[in-house]
Amino acid sequence: MATSPTPPGNPLTPVTPSHAGVAGGGMEELLPLVLQLTNPDQREVVLLELSKKRESFADLAPILWHSQGTVAALLIEIVSIYPHLTPPTLTAHASNRVCNALALLQCVASHSDTRQPFLAANIPLYLYPFLNTQSKSRPFEYLRLTSLGVIGALVKVDDTEVISFLLSTEIIPLCLRIMETGSELSKTVATFIVQKILLEETGLNYVCATAERFYAVGTVLSNMVQLLQVHPSVRLLKHVVRCYLRLADHPRAREALKTCLPASLRDNTFGPHLHNDPTVQKWLSQLLQVVGQNADGSDAASTAPTVGTSLSGSTLGEN
Repeated sequence: MATSPTPPGNPLTPVTPSHAGVAGGGMEELLPLVLQLTNPDQREVVLLELSKKRESFADLAPILWHSQGTVAALLIEIVSIYPHLTPPTLTAHASNRVCNALALLQCVASHSDTRQPFLAANIPLYLYPFLNTQSKSRPFEYLRLTSLGVIGALVKVDDTEVISFLLSTEIIPLCLRIMETGSELSKTVATFIVQKILLEETGLNYVCATAERFYAVGTVLSNMVQLLQVHPSVRLLKHVVRCYLRLADHPRAREALKTCLPASLRDNTFGPHLHNDPTVQKWLSQLLQVVGQNADGSDAASTAPTVGTSLSGSTLGEN
């Protein structure tokens, strides 16, 4: 019978133990568990145990990283399910097991002493096949969400090197696909990742460097706003608005947004849902102050074309 793990928790929140050594014991308990990860016969049980107790051990991340064979054992767990991704044959049991391994990698990604070596070893790339899956079954959704949690832990702490690494990979297209097709929670984490990339100057310049990149991001954000009218989610809308507000910091993107910002963000469509969230209200107000009118002073809402129409011209160049 499959053993269900303790869910990894909020993927936006890195593991930052506040009760280390209290709930889960000390080093004498941790070290034997970590060593058992290299034993294939014991690994499944140990993965579950460590994923449950990972917040109890302040030194878990560096011990995992520096223990001989431990990271390799976690990667073995990851690559072992690649054959089950296409065609999609992943079982709940297999998903739970690999998600426990991913929870430990999230711990490593969160820790200041192991984050950079984690990137230098290109570990996030092992997760991209999971992010690229499209099956909506629960095992696959849980796998995508937990994988997003690892990336979310990386971007949670503002670090230019993290953003530069992610920009050198396919993370933005992968996140954009999930933003359109994932569950609400997966969409929220994926949008958070894009938001954090945009908040770095290199990330904003990367997205706004060509019309195609801006078009890709703008189209997905616009589609999300349209869906949010039908299925409102304040936590998701919060990240969407913040992405738009950050895009408006770029001069050429700001001009494009004056004509392609969704009308529902201008006409108080979401007002009834935001009365208890002053942060989103403030961001939306700031956004409208910046892009609320066309360059000629006319009301942008009355002349707003689609995103594709706006970007087919020369508002955003190739340089």
